[in-house]
Amino acid sequence: MGRHLVFVYGTLKAGEPNHEEFLQPPHDAVFIGKGATVERFPLVIASRYNIPFVLDAVGQGNRVQGEVYEVDDNTLADLDELEEHPEYYERRQTRIELFNPSATVLECGMYFLHGFHEKLLTLPRYDNYSSAGAHGLPYRLRDDRVPDPLHPYSTIDDVKKDIV
Repeated sequence: MGRHLVFVYGTLKAGEPNHEEFLQPPHDAVFIGKGATVERFPLVIASRYNIPFVLDAVGQGNRVQGEVYEVDDNTLADLDELEEHPEYYERRQTRIELFNPSATVLECGMYFLHGFHEKLLTLPRYDNYSSAGAHGLPYRLRDDRVPDPLHPYSTIDDVKKDIV
């Protein structure tokens, strides 16, 4: 079984809504450390569910802070399913500088929103996400999202360019 380094910056971080379900037992995930992207990216909160997204727009934001985990193949597959990789998010290798005395740089898989609607670049940009942050935009868990059959909605409507 393979091992993979993954950098999480949103609802998968410790203390955030999706952490327990995806990065705690029975999943095989080992916390490596906290760090930040070497390059700058826009981290925004969008959609009616207040989802944190890192936009695939290098140089247009901040050094995004998060956590590095070493995960097994099964956990990576579950993360890919959660993030709908590669259709919704794209996971790709990104340089992460750990917050340790030697400032170790690791290559980690990180999920980016690609093909996003340009209006997302006008949203406030953050360097560190917390669902309970001062922004006042708490994340809404998938189980708490009540569908309205009269007004169908998908986050794709808010964040992706028109899909033909």
